[in-house]
Amino acid sequence: MDRKHNIKLVPFAKELRKNMTKEERHLWYDFLREYPIKVTRQKVLGKYIADFYCAKANIVIELDGSQHYEDEGIVNDEQRTQYLQQYGINVIRISNLDVLKNFEGVCMYIDNEIKQSLSQLR
Repeated sequence: MDRKHNIKLVPFAKELRKNMTKEERHLWYDFLREYPIKVTRQKVLGKYIADFYCAKANIVIELDGSQHYEDEGIVNDEQRTQYLQQYGINVIRISNLDVLKNFEGVCMYIDNEIKQSLSQLR
């Protein structure tokens, strides 16, 4: 996997950065952007674009809207997760509804997952 760039996906990733969903925007501007460990948004990882990626902790954070809970979305998400796991990347999924209704809990969950991953990597 070329984790730096899949040149074909870079323009799309840039477009996604400009047009984040309200849930992505909320999580980015109100938590992840200032997180003490670097997190990037709309990161190209091989043949996929991750919503958020913490390279130091090898974690992808995916925010899931309603389409992710339909049959096709479930299958696609499983394929993406398996692909990223081949490269030692842990994928955590958070529903958009949780971001809107339990933002503090989502932030605590992400913080715990990153810290746990970092402690295992040492």
